[in-house]
Amino acid sequence: MNVLLSGVVGSVAHGLAHEGSDVDRLGMFAVPTERLHGLHRPRESHVSTGPDVTLHEAGKAVRLILACNPTAGELLWLARYETRTPLGDELVAMRGRLLSERAVRDAYLGYARQQFRKLLARDPATDPAKAAKHARHLVRLVRQAEQLHRTGHLTLRVEDPDAVRELGESFAAAPLRAETFLARAADRLDAPGVLPEAPDEAAADAWLRRVRAAFYRPGE
Repeated sequence: MNVLLSGVVGSVAHGLAHEGSDVDRLGMFAVPTERLHGLHRPRESHVSTGPDVTLHEAGKAVRLILACNPTAGELLWLARYETRTPLGDELVAMRGRLLSERAVRDAYLGYARQQFRKLLARDPATDPAKAAKHARHLVRLVRQAEQLHRTGHLTLRVEDPDAVRELGESFAAAPLRAETFLARAADRLDAPGVLPEAPDEAAADAWLRRVRAAFYRPGE
């Protein structure tokens, strides 16, 4: 596969991994451009387990990034990469221009509220580890959204993992406490921040066209 960018994401990248945590890898690849011209389009994502690897085709990856999808967007903010190409470097360099105020708020809070619903549906007495995991994700997503809103930059590795774990355990034990946490976050994200109203779609489109040109090999 024509992998453009890949690396370790998830709890390892966040500094929240523990013994037994999965090692999740994420990447993007480019299909040969001529394959996009036929009747049947190629698969846009390849997901495997053991090891856990998710690869998105460049077109899908950039659409997810423009929507500020928290999972897909991590790929542009890694401290280290396992695969990094010139085209991948170009996308990393424009990562701040692909953010937008409303998309960050909706995507990150949307994912955090999804974790809250999972927390409410799970009995912490029967599965405390899973409940704590949902709660940690909730806390992390809110903090990431607030950092992006405030600075336009994302640091994946949390500064205070013990505090995130402690707050997560508190929410896991009493999930309704997280409601106030989410409501306050929503208020902060509604206040003026540094992010633009809309992402730079023209830059994203130009990058994707460069990818298509680079991998166009007619006659092969």
